[in-house]
Amino acid sequence: MLNEFELTGRARTHVAQRDDLGAALHPAVVEPFLALREAAAGAGIELEICSGFRDFEAQCRIWNLKYRGERPCYDARGNIREIASLGAGELIDAILVWSALPGASRHHWGCDIDVIDRAALPPDYRVRLLPDEVEPGGVFHRMHLWLEENAARCGFFRPYREYRGGVYPEPWHLSYAEVAVPAMALLSEELIAAAIRTSDMLGAAEVLDRLPEIFRSHVVNVADPDTATHFAAK
Repeated sequence: MLNEFELTGRARTHVAQRDDLGAALHPAVVEPFLALREAAAGAGIELEICSGFRDFEAQCRIWNLKYRGERPCYDARGNIREIASLGAGELIDAILVWSALPGASRHHWGCDIDVIDRAALPPDYRVRLLPDEVEPGGVFHRMHLWLEENAARCGFFRPYREYRGGVYPEPWHLSYAEVAVPAMALLSEELIAAAIRTSDMLGAAEVLDRLPEIFRSHVVNVADPDTATHFAAK
């Protein structure tokens, strides 16, 4: 069970660095991911983690870069948005559809990963993790289809599989249900607010005013795993 600092990314006592996988992960996730990677290899897919555990400070840096316009915000199709004319509330909305609120990122838990197919990459290709990469003709489309059929067999599900009015779809984002489901049940608005109040997150006052709404639309508003299927590996 994760404590309040682990849930909000302010501690990393629940994860261990795996240099062979290029990420820090919750220990419970390692063997299921290795099993998933082995199964993918049998289908000619070289499954690789491009983002694992991310702490509060790292998530806050991403947020602040986007808030200052130093890192792009995207629309639902992956096109760069013009944000100079946006008010504070509109800017927050533009960030939230692709980037989690610091303290509320599932990557804080060490059980959520973004994956790519290394074998599908053309020379000098720069991974962007945007919709066109998983659409028909996209570099990761085959991986996307394979995960649709096989991720659950190793205990993973895709919380952002479809648009539910909050976060845009992220088919490359996998969540290990055995850790993620209890973590989500423990996370609360109060814990997120406590983390934000002690941070240098830009737009914090506006976010805190809207936190109940953001919590409903962008934090807990995810696809549910079929627990009978996803916990079967255990």
